[in-house]
Amino acid sequence: MARMQRVCGVLIISALALTACTAPEPPKQPERSTTTPTPPTPTPTETTDPGPVEPVGPVETIASGLQVPWSIVRLENRSTLISERDTARVLELQASGNLREVATVPDVQPGGEGGLLGLEVDPEQRYLYTYFTAAADNRVLRFALTGDAGTLGLGDSQEIITGIPKSGNHNGGRIKFGPDGMLYVTTGDAGNADAAQDVGSLAGKILRLTPTGGIPDDNPFTNSPVYSFGHRNPQGLAWDHEARLWASEFGQNSWDELNIIAPGQNYGWPVVEGIANRDGYVNPVAQWSTSEASPSGLLWTRDTLFLAALRGERLWAIYPNPESIETVDSFAGEFGRLRDVVEGPDGTLWMLTNNTARGTPQPGDDKLLQVQLTPRPAG
Repeated sequence: MARMQRVCGVLIISALALTACTAPEPPKQPERSTTTPTPPTPTPTETTDPGPVEPVGPVETIASGLQVPWSIVRLENRSTLISERDTARVLELQASGNLREVATVPDVQPGGEGGLLGLEVDPEQRYLYTYFTAAADNRVLRFALTGDAGTLGLGDSQEIITGIPKSGNHNGGRIKFGPDGMLYVTTGDAGNADAAQDVGSLAGKILRLTPTGGIPDDNPFTNSPVYSFGHRNPQGLAWDHEARLWASEFGQNSWDELNIIAPGQNYGWPVVEGIANRDGYVNPVAQWSTSEASPSGLLWTRDTLFLAALRGERLWAIYPNPESIETVDSFAGEFGRLRDVVEGPDGTLWMLTNNTARGTPQPGDDKLLQVQLTPRPAG
């Protein structure tokens, strides 16, 4: 059964406007660029089947027996790569349904919420990018992607960024290529909330890097990979048809957040949590109680955002409107914790469960699930 709520009075499209209340003096920040940066503005993606959609129909199991899976990446050769957090394995799900081990990522040291987390491939699909917890830090490495469907392997590695603070929790871990060709990386505060406000720290940030780990010239802070700050534990990234960057973020005790990200902006943690209307801090465009969400993976497809909820044990569909944002949940409590969500083949949606570590495993957990997407009725 789906449940709908509408959040009104929150400025959605212009959500980056700040209110006029007084905030504490911000910490000293690195020197900014001499020119004010603007968000990247690549050509929006054309949609062949526009209009919002909703999940309808029976849910099928595509793969089962996964151990604490974290991230899904679908490839052009119709194979899908899945990361397992605690085993550090990268698995290949072939179009036939066969599941095989590609490799175990070296130097991963799982513990608590750390381990092998996000996966991503470059636009040419020559490299697999991995975000993982090592002995002293969180880091991003890329590996040459070898072989073809059914024989995929990992070749030589290259460090993209290291030195991201690690902890037993709040490790962030999502990595995605944006429409501007840059690599975006979410990092958690690693249990040190004040670090999220320190632009000199890599903790509690969204980072922006070139595919080889360089710092783009148009980043908001000089010689810094920091793109936005004041984050607690963001784990979802998605770009809409207008190339706006959306991010989902775990709150602490009150509010989980959905934000529109702009370069150089402060998203408030730990000074504020949720919609606070305080000068200097960007309001989220939507918020949920932590029992309803604990948001992780995020997907934009066909004028709709889909958000995978862990503690909330449901899938949220989010419909941005000019003056409000509508959120509708599905599958509450049916499949347990949901970690990631991606677009599947032939107009479907894929959801990755995450019950084998913290949840209550069901027979066959963890699973990759598939549901059909259909146009949402008007009104």
